[in-house]
Amino acid sequence: MRRGELLGLQWSDIDLDAASPVLRVERSVEETRAGLRLKSPKTKRGRRNITLPPVAVTMLRAHKVKQMEQRPLLGQGTIKPDTLVFASFEDKLLSPDNLSRDWCRARKARKLPDVAFHALRHTHASVLIAAGENILTISRRLGHDKPSVTLDTYGHLMTGSDATAAKAIEELRK
Repeated sequence: MRRGELLGLQWSDIDLDAASPVLRVERSVEETRAGLRLKSPKTKRGRRNITLPPVAVTMLRAHKVKQMEQRPLLGQGTIKPDTLVFASFEDKLLSPDNLSRDWCRARKARKLPDVAFHALRHTHASVLIAAGENILTISRRLGHDKPSVTLDTYGHLMTGSDATAAKAIEELRK
């Protein structure tokens, strides 16, 4: 997900109890001269559903429990459907730039490699390509408007050779 999409998530966008838990990308946080605001995702295909792996479900459940404990202490009451998943202590939108800054601090404190927050999105795509996932699925998960955008960005990671292609054609003759 893009930074703004992550920060625009509301709890009503996430179904942790479904047979295949899913997260719906419905909006994004944008930083303007006038301040932060919610807007539609970057592309036409930006509104999308992303099936969550079990590790993400576990982390989101733990985050929700922590948020449910903290909100009353901060005078914010219970979680409602439009409650932001990631918000400031004042229950306000977070800045995408501040997310990147906080990521950098956390990364340095944990002595992790020098990787920008956005690189996690690229890692996600690269892992899916290495696992042999089809380009259309990857494109949809990333919210690219067209699969050609995904291919232009990640095509160099596609493995396979012309010899493999020739072998596949040869197999048709059998």
